[in-house]
Amino acid sequence: MNEPIVFEPIAMERVWGGHRFESLLGKGIPTGTPVGELWEIVDREDAQSVVHVGAMRGASLHDLWSGARAEVFGDDYLADPSLRFPLLVKLLDARERLSVQVHPPLHMAAALGGDPKTEVWYFLDALPGARIYAGLKRGVGRGDFEKALREGGVEQTLHEIRVKTGESIFIPSGRLHAIGEGNLIVEVQQNSDTTYRVFDWNRVGLDGKPRALHIEESLASIDFEDFEPPVRSASDTEIAACPFFHVEKVRLESAREVRPQGCFALVSVVAGRVICGAQAFERGGFFVVPADGDGLDVVPASGGAEILTITLPV
Repeated sequence: MNEPIVFEPIAMERVWGGHRFESLLGKGIPTGTPVGELWEIVDREDAQSVVHVGAMRGASLHDLWSGARAEVFGDDYLADPSLRFPLLVKLLDARERLSVQVHPPLHMAAALGGDPKTEVWYFLDALPGARIYAGLKRGVGRGDFEKALREGGVEQTLHEIRVKTGESIFIPSGRLHAIGEGNLIVEVQQNSDTTYRVFDWNRVGLDGKPRALHIEESLASIDFEDFEPPVRSASDTEIAACPFFHVEKVRLESAREVRPQGCFALVSVVAGRVICGAQAFERGGFFVVPADGDGLDVVPASGGAEILTITLPV
């Protein structure tokens, strides 16, 4: 275990996707298709991260969670009842704005046939003028929203926020949201792929047909008392702390141990270049520092670097 664990990202075609994974981050993506997401860490039946270098090459994330949990993740997680690794971590490249959507809260998810999903967005690169939509404008009630939905005026009900590189925002289940164009985002979320689209800007999908909407499920899921949530400043070090994950931004000036005592850490490089073990990682790179390993400090290559450390609550 004396090396970082690196998984092969999974490219996801999306109608709103672009090409900045390649042009900005140097990541190889399929040519001629709009790639909107790179799933960097995932353990699902329909998508599985696989180690692509080192002694564990070819092992899946599910193999590690089910068969080497103590060594890779730490003894503290042996009692975790999750049959699959409980987080999904991805990069998003929004060439166009995403649909207005919501994820079901825990108390509604099962009845709606979905899974709850709380997530956090870290703006790895936001172009000038980039924006998001999160929550409702103060005073907008369910009746106002439904009227706007019928009349095509949904955008006027949404809380619009201009965002900058390095900022972040927490998106709990039930929060209405949409990512605007020009955002490249690190997203950390519960291991769920349930999304209810309530409005999609009258856009058609890659097949040329209008994309499916989930009006009833969305209205049942939206928190209609969630008004004008703030973004976190780029100077904040705590990105998210909730029952599902903890995300911290760390400025590296020298070698640093990034794992909690006896546990793993998933690292995302957000500025500069770092070295862990014998491997170097550029901006946009991800790797797991396993719990059972020595000599795995994360070292800035030169001039300092910034990383996100992503861990599970014990």
